[in-house]
Amino acid sequence: MSRKRATITDVASLAGVSIATASKALNGRQDVRAATRERVLAAAAELSFQPNALARGLLSGQTRTVGLLTSDSVGRFGIPVLLGAEDAFGAGEMAVLLCDARGDAIREQHHLRALLSRRVDGLIVVGESTSPRPSVSKDLPVPVVYAYGPSEDPSDVSFVPDDVGAAAMAVNHLLAMGRRRIAHITGPMHYKASRDREEGLRSALAEAGLPQYGQTLSGPWSQRWGRHAAEMLLMAEPEIDAVFCGSDQIAAGFVETARERGRRVPDDIAVVGYDNWEVLSTETRPALTTVDMNLELLGRTAAQHLFAAIDGKATPGVHKMPCQLVIRDSTSPPGVS
Repeated sequence: MSRKRATITDVASLAGVSIATASKALNGRQDVRAATRERVLAAAAELSFQPNALARGLLSGQTRTVGLLTSDSVGRFGIPVLLGAEDAFGAGEMAVLLCDARGDAIREQHHLRALLSRRVDGLIVVGESTSPRPSVSKDLPVPVVYAYGPSEDPSDVSFVPDDVGAAAMAVNHLLAMGRRRIAHITGPMHYKASRDREEGLRSALAEAGLPQYGQTLSGPWSQRWGRHAAEMLLMAEPEIDAVFCGSDQIAAGFVETARERGRRVPDDIAVVGYDNWEVLSTETRPALTTVDMNLELLGRTAAQHLFAAIDGKATPGVHKMPCQLVIRDSTSPPGVS
């Protein structure tokens, strides 16, 4: 026969205390003597007692449930953030409710109401880009942390990748490889990510006392645009020896056209991408040196700060998370393959 599950009554009886005292001890209340707490915890361990989550929530005022609300309908960037957050919540024994607003403001409000009706203790809102998004925190009874896409309200808690610093890191790598004629191809300039990556490029080149080769070429986040931009760039600036691309898709397209035009990568032109989208970055020939935004770490960090906010220790402001340069075969000193 299976063993009957222990109750808090059993724990209180074995420890020789009242049920109320056992409950306080198990929930970490300070108004219990240390010796009594130790006796209750020992009894709970002996009985393999597992607190009922609902009862524990009623005592603490928390449901141990959080909401994850994403607007990234494609999931290219949102999914790694969500995975990192869920990993942290799992370690903290928090249940997670996931809702996808698919970029629709009305759907987002519907999901917010649904999550609040389930008495979540807090929310993480994951953006579809790094451009600031409208705040949903006002008048909400629970704390909110924004991940990847920051809130427009500086008093909210937001975590974003440091695109400026990452772009400068990528350009400094090209400079360390002996490259001096560096061009830039990126996505649409209405994206903050494009503007930040261009800023990082220019600051690194200025610090090195070098000009940028040609104007920044901006277009869709696609391989097609990378191919088209490569045609324009190689005709206008044939002496370039390196290109920093705002995404791996753009970089893969550039490499394809450069090869067709008889330019060797990395011998003649070194290429750096962005995102470390391994479907492209590891399969492009040569494999791409690229920036990894560490999105799972960003998601875990956002979740940890939501824990702090739930405990009344919010950390307002936009927090920039460091990125990592993943070095592969598309960059090397000139003439070295």
